[in-house]
Amino acid sequence: MRLGGRLAAAIEVLEDIERRHRPAADALKDWGLSHRFAGAGDRAAIGNIVYDGLRRKRSAGWLVGDDTPRAIGFGALLLEWRETAQSLNQTLDGDKFAPPPLTADELSAIAARNLNDAPDAVRADCSEWCAPLLERAFDGQWVGEGAALAARPPLDLRANTLKSSRAKVLEELAETGAAPTALAANGIRIAPIDGSGRHPNVQAEPAFQKGWFEVQDEGSQIAAELAGAKPGMQVLDYCAGAGGKTLALSAAMENRGQIFAHDSEKGRLAPIFDRIRRSENRNVQVVTKQAELAGLQQQMDIVLIDAPCTGSGTWRRRPDAKWRLTQRQLDVRKSEQSTILDAAKTYVKPGGLFVYITCSVFDEENRDQVEAFLARETAFAPVDHAELWQSGFPGKADAARIDKAMGISLTPARSGTDGFFFAALRRQQ
Repeated sequence: MRLGGRLAAAIEVLEDIERRHRPAADALKDWGLSHRFAGAGDRAAIGNIVYDGLRRKRSAGWLVGDDTPRAIGFGALLLEWRETAQSLNQTLDGDKFAPPPLTADELSAIAARNLNDAPDAVRADCSEWCAPLLERAFDGQWVGEGAALAARPPLDLRANTLKSSRAKVLEELAETGAAPTALAANGIRIAPIDGSGRHPNVQAEPAFQKGWFEVQDEGSQIAAELAGAKPGMQVLDYCAGAGGKTLALSAAMENRGQIFAHDSEKGRLAPIFDRIRRSENRNVQVVTKQAELAGLQQQMDIVLIDAPCTGSGTWRRRPDAKWRLTQRQLDVRKSEQSTILDAAKTYVKPGGLFVYITCSVFDEENRDQVEAFLARETAFAPVDHAELWQSGFPGKADAARIDKAMGISLTPARSGTDGFFFAALRRQQ
């Protein structure tokens, strides 16, 4: 397929997402099943246009002068593919599978508009109701932070030190352009794709099948490192999900001690069993029933909560979720977070650490939750987060937003990672 056909397909998928309010991955999968003639390169390029359009939905639509899937598809190519209005119309000319070329009105809008002059929420590529949340979190830097959350993401990996090393994995993946991450001790990064390109299928690599590495954003790796799990400890990962942080903690513990992986929704734990077998994490015990945790009360050196949240820190990877998010969903998540904090605190032993993590950038899910918990639980006190960061990442204080008492925030603009929040509270003796 030529670019015109790929653009037409992307517009069709964007229309499906808008009409049926469904995840982008589902819409792209259905399109591929009904258009089996499209090759892997075509599907990758179509997916890139769709995801670029969703990441840059506000700015793409503003640039072309409309908010339709057509405008968003064209705008995505103008903003992310180094195309111009003239080059696009030349490319589409004579392609019977292409959408109609840019109209005179669209050409006039594009010629007259400079994104630097757009309203703040447009430049931040966020919905109007989310703009105050970003502004509260980032003050005068909120537009740049929002824009960074609308950029293409890298592909991050974590070398599994139980079976390999970062140097060995880098050697195995040399042809992919993989390089060490800037912060995470065992992190590996493959840069964001360009244009119609696609990331390598790293899960097909022999090194992945042998358990040498896992796919995990650098921010998630940093959060696991900050938790400070050591060999011989007793650790509870209370919202373990698919087990990314569980496996990282287990590797840090060198398979010594015990880590309990629990999640209130059993289905989320399903991937962890294959991951444990492949990576040879032998000190992980999966606990599916709440009642089975009863014997762990006040026994854990570390209790880690990777709390359910809006996922605003992952908008680069899941941009469709940005536009589906509502105030009601945020309120539901806040309630869940409070409930989980109150339930999980009972497992922290005196002197133990209570770690709260989200992949959100909103204060309402982060700082506010920590402050509210400390107000109702006098047995806990925050650690010195500035000291904690310095001990793990010396000389790199500028790579995170650090509040000595309330926690550490990572963002694409500041840290080069997904958006994460980390807070550690010590249970008093």
